[in-house]
Amino acid sequence: MPHIQQLSPHVADLIAAGEVVERPASVVKELIENAIDAGASAVVAELQNGGMSLIRVTDDGCGVAPDELPTAFLRHATSKMRSAGDLAAIGTLGFRGEALAAISAVSRLDVFTRQKGAPQGASLHLEGGVPGEVEPAGCPEGSTFAIRDLFFNTPARLKFMKSDSAEGAAAAGVIAQIALSHPEVSIRFLRDGKEELHTPGDGKLLSAVYAVRGRDFALGLREVEGGGEGISVRGYVTDPLAGRGSRAMQTFFCCGRVIKSALLTAALEEAYANRQLKGKFPGCVLHIDLPLHMVDVNVHPAKTVVKFVSERAVFSAVHHTVKDALDAGGREAAGTVVQTPARRLNDVPQPAPAVTVPAFSAEPAQAAAPKPKGDFYQTMDAKTFREQAAAPREKPRSMGTPLSSNAELGSRLTFRDSARPPQTPPPKAAPQYTVRTFAPVPPAEEPKPAQEPEAPQSEPAPEPEQTALPAAPAPWRFAGEVLHTYIIAEDGENVWLIDKHAAHERINFDRLKANPEPVMRQQLLAPLTVEVPGEQYAVLLENLPLLEEFGFEAEDFGTGCLMVRAVPSDIDAGLVRETLEMLAEKLLTAGGADPAAARDAMLHTMACKAAIKGGWSSDPAELKVLIQKVQSGEVQFCPHGRPVKVKLSKYEIEKMFKRA
Repeated sequence: MPHIQQLSPHVADLIAAGEVVERPASVVKELIENAIDAGASAVVAELQNGGMSLIRVTDDGCGVAPDELPTAFLRHATSKMRSAGDLAAIGTLGFRGEALAAISAVSRLDVFTRQKGAPQGASLHLEGGVPGEVEPAGCPEGSTFAIRDLFFNTPARLKFMKSDSAEGAAAAGVIAQIALSHPEVSIRFLRDGKEELHTPGDGKLLSAVYAVRGRDFALGLREVEGGGEGISVRGYVTDPLAGRGSRAMQTFFCCGRVIKSALLTAALEEAYANRQLKGKFPGCVLHIDLPLHMVDVNVHPAKTVVKFVSERAVFSAVHHTVKDALDAGGREAAGTVVQTPARRLNDVPQPAPAVTVPAFSAEPAQAAAPKPKGDFYQTMDAKTFREQAAAPREKPRSMGTPLSSNAELGSRLTFRDSARPPQTPPPKAAPQYTVRTFAPVPPAEEPKPAQEPEAPQSEPAPEPEQTALPAAPAPWRFAGEVLHTYIIAEDGENVWLIDKHAAHERINFDRLKANPEPVMRQQLLAPLTVEVPGEQYAVLLENLPLLEEFGFEAEDFGTGCLMVRAVPSDIDAGLVRETLEMLAEKLLTAGGADPAAARDAMLHTMACKAAIKGGWSSDPAELKVLIQKVQSGEVQFCPHGRPVKVKLSKYEIEKMFKRA
């Protein structure tokens, strides 16, 4: 057995750095959080090459004393805790004292800092965690951290980094979340010399939301404020009609800290029950504040997961606060009063005004003849008009059915009092309408003398027509559809339930995957601008050629925005944003550097969006085609691996009814 020995400090630092520093975005998060803890009112973050070449974070906080600079980069050195009792009430973003030590262990780091009111500042250079000498430096009040060549001494970690655009987008997402968590701090983000974000820092959450998420998202929000049992909930949630295709727009904060919580997600979506369309998810920016002793933030190395003392109280506070805001918004919408220049319609009850309804007749109108009431015109009050409009009428003929005569046309155009018996035109009446044709009349030809039909010329006898054999009857019988989702088919003594969406999705997936030609696209009359979150935006930019291969014509239109000019012919234009969001999620989770996985992710999403949906009304002929595909064995599973059919035998059905 190998001998047990203590690791060297350098190896221990590298292991600790692996827990804290996963990618450039982790470095950005730790440095900005330290700046906020230092009391900064403005923070500037700069990245080059996705943060792999340079990360620079500048703040106007309290700064660090020159004699404390070397100590700041030691493990477990912090100014935010003094005793074990402080762990029970952590109110700062950073507290463990590992961030600076971990960052300096895997990079070349320079720090410039100056305390408030100090005549000059100080600087320190570290390489691989080894500090140099503290030197005096001229710098503004606050601190500047410059990290270069991240992971230069850990090639094993370096090879797992993604492209510069993907790493930069991840950092942008972290900065956006921090900007939403502290609207009182002005945060400016520069990537490769280009400004991508600048929040005003005026303390208004809506201003930060507008700067981070964009105008369209901000305009579809409802304000939320409430709570209970010592828990405060405030922020904004999206209108039920402004649902998103994924949960990427759900952001939660606990005591100023960005967190991920399945509990809060469930509480939010439960409040939208029976309000949100199926397949849509609400977006939110919610701040949950509660006493520090009721939450434990020291349960995850990245401090993105917290544990609540009373999960029930937190769930109830979020759920009821959001639900009350949605209910109040619904009441306001229902109570909206349409105003006219003269008065409000509901100011004073007025008698129902008389409504004159023209009745069209096929008979020629006499200009001077008086119009008898009930024939050409009938005057009634609004109540009578509504009752007659709601009365059952004869089912109209299909638009494609030809008219047999002008008389039928006249009978269709006659609108008379329902109490008056219909008048039947006398037989052999003159046509009531004269139809004029304006097509050019061909020149008259001389009449040909009557003659016997010519005998057919000698031609080779036509081959006997081939009589198609009748198709063999299908071994199954289409029995109907239930819940507008499941097809019922009978096969001998078995009954099959078929999920029409899953079956159609698989058919689309196989068709797209087997087709070597590019996907047909449809040009949009007006280009669409689609806003997506930072990380999704970056992965879509990386895969623009792949998007074009599958029918999307898109280009970069600025920070977090794509200009879409064409979409696949199978995708409805109203689903473009939702489809792109789903594609981005699939590419982030399954794409990566594997082109085959990225293609399959694209095909899965496109097949799903082009498939008929559960709840839609379908033509029986379409359903029979799906049954044929499924029962023949061509379709067994959807692209996600779910079965498309379930069998119920006669014995199982009889057993349910106690007949077996």
